Amino acid sequence: MIQTRISSDQIPMQDEDVAMCQRVFDQVCEAKHVTSGEARDELATQIIHFYQHGVRDEDILRRLMGGP
Repeated sequence: MIQTRISSDQIPMQDEDVAMCQRVFDQVCEAKHVTSGEARDELATQIIHFYQHGVRDEDILRRLMGGP
């Protein structure tokens, strides 16, 4: 899901960065019971937004998204 939300005009992400964002996405979806496609798209977009604006710590990113 995360990979599909990254546009070509954004800062390039390394594979490990994409994997970290995907882990956060998966954990937050599970913790918040996010199942609808629209809600999942919005969450993925928010995670990428925070990452692109300098939030590179996995724990902080997860907490910002309301995860465990």
